Amino acid sequence: MSSQAVQLHIKDNHVVMDNGVVQVYLSNPGGFVTRIQYNGIDNLLEALNEKNNRGYWDVVWSEAGSTGTTGTFERIVGTSFNVIVETEEQVEVSFTRIWDSSLKGKQSPLNIDKRYVMLCNSSGFYSYAIFEHLKEWPAFNIPQIRIVYKLRKDKFHYMAVGDNRQRLMPLPDDRLPGRGEELVPPEAVLLVNPVEPQFKGEVDDKYQYSCENKDLKVHGWISQESETNPAMGFWVIIPSNEFRSGGLVKQNLTSHVGPISLAMFLSAHYAGEDIVLKLQPNEPWKKVFGPTFVYLNTLLDHEDPLDLWEDAKYKMYEEVQSWPYDFPASHDFQKSSQRGSVCGTLLVRDRYISDEYIIAQDAYIGLAPPGDAGSWQIECKGYQFWTRANEEGYFSIKNIQSGDYNLYAWVPGFIGEYWNNVVLKITSGCEINVGDIIYEPPRDGPTLWEIGIPDRSAAEFYVPDPNPKYINKLYIDHPDKFRQYGLWERYAELYPNEDLIYTIGVSEYRKDWFYAQVTRKKNDGSYQGTTWQIKFNLHDVDASGIYKLRLALANANVSELQVRVNDLKQLDPPLFTTGVIGKDNAIARHGIHGLYWLFNIDVPSLLLSKGDNTIFLTQNMAIGPLALFQGIMYDYIRLEGPGPFSSH
Repeated sequence: MSSQAVQLHIKDNHVVMDNGVVQVYLSNPGGFVTRIQYNGIDNLLEALNEKNNRGYWDVVWSEAGSTGTTGTFERIVGTSFNVIVETEEQVEVSFTRIWDSSLKGKQSPLNIDKRYVMLCNSSGFYSYAIFEHLKEWPAFNIPQIRIVYKLRKDKFHYMAVGDNRQRLMPLPDDRLPGRGEELVPPEAVLLVNPVEPQFKGEVDDKYQYSCENKDLKVHGWISQESETNPAMGFWVIIPSNEFRSGGLVKQNLTSHVGPISLAMFLSAHYAGEDIVLKLQPNEPWKKVFGPTFVYLNTLLDHEDPLDLWEDAKYKMYEEVQSWPYDFPASHDFQKSSQRGSVCGTLLVRDRYISDEYIIAQDAYIGLAPPGDAGSWQIECKGYQFWTRANEEGYFSIKNIQSGDYNLYAWVPGFIGEYWNNVVLKITSGCEINVGDIIYEPPRDGPTLWEIGIPDRSAAEFYVPDPNPKYINKLYIDHPDKFRQYGLWERYAELYPNEDLIYTIGVSEYRKDWFYAQVTRKKNDGSYQGTTWQIKFNLHDVDASGIYKLRLALANANVSELQVRVNDLKQLDPPLFTTGVIGKDNAIARHGIHGLYWLFNIDVPSLLLSKGDNTIFLTQNMAIGPLALFQGIMYDYIRLEGPGPFSSH
């Protein structure tokens, strides 16, 4: 590799960062990435697009008081350019735009400083940005912040977002009217007359390539090999989750037909309006997003193009190990020496499983801004720092930015949330050992029966085969079968006349519990809610005790779940209702979970009978054109008998 010094060339309307390996052209003062030269290719970005529509930061914003997850789309246009660092080893440039009150209603009330960094001998470049809202500025909402790269459609046809999630992709032209038929929701398109016949009959939908943050560290494209150019890879590497909202299992978009690659920082996908960043009156806010790394690689003679993916993964591991980077010049990006650490051991206490403490193996443990139990799911203003406990329940979280945090955790195999409302104050260089911390999951009595696995996902339930008319070939015989299009419509085909009935001791949740309680399409084209039944037998009923029904949901989308016991018709109002909850749209977007909900319901013994019993679960919301996507996914259901301290 060349060891040429990094050079910065400043022209009238653009600047060029050049380290002899890669040349990156940035519009001046707008700060758009207009051209990336690498390996003899003049531009990896789509030169057919306008210069502000190739590589850019964008924000979606709305006025205070607005509801929903949409708003005004705004590409971030710099108005002044500054050189921050210019040495042989590093160039860092800044494109800023300053807000003033004359722009009220026309531009998001933010100061934004977009930074681009190139290092010596580096096969790529970094980008990060500092967003700031001053106290006296208008309150407003931010549903989305991201970076977008639009690559050449004549070059990049093979996409990779994971070891088992990569394929040749259709062209953007295949989604146009005449070649593609828009489905519901409109992001999904059936390819009826694609340029390449091999894609005919497939569904293309960007949400089929979504990924949980914990697994979303590298994704991108491999170009076709030609006589003059070997295959190349274009990769977006996201080395940390600290600046992304919603924790490790929040799902975000990756790459999709375009060819497009994204770095998502803030989005409402799979969470809904609850995770929209809402700045209140007199609320100052500042946050650094990134840096993320665009990595470029190329093949030596006659190697397998898929080696580029393996190399990109190796590079990703290097970048993760280098976090937090030591090179960003902004004082707002905290270096390793300014950060602190927290360690400890998480144990579970559930006396109905064991008299001993249970090791919280593989638990998710994190620091997020102070809130309530589970508030990290929708936290989007600050930074979050997460890890997984080892086989001893030990955890260590390093490089935590200074500030105030609560400690949060959840343990696969157990319901509920650990939350410690003691504020942990992280300061430069601090090392906090919290020792043994004990999580006592909700539990009132012994398990009488259970359905599913408490892991915040509906993946263990019955996911049907897709309609053969709506296939994505990648997900045939794939563990992520739930990503196929249209699975919600299979419910009415499997249960044409009556809803799902599940019998404890006879039914098996992997085969007999449909992955989502969706609405039912009627003959007139409208939709209606559905009522599922759980049938079970009790040898005896403790007349003086209270039974407990635990309902853990992995997803809810404009749904109301009502619970009745043994009498569907008479019990009105129901024994329990969630009220209308959820806007995470995971059913329509092929996610097997959205936000997690836990409901703990007292079931008086007088409602139960010795012998046969039935619990009725009614999702009664079915309103408007998107009623087919209203519904819930269950994570886990358990009925507990009265505890040992009753007179039983």
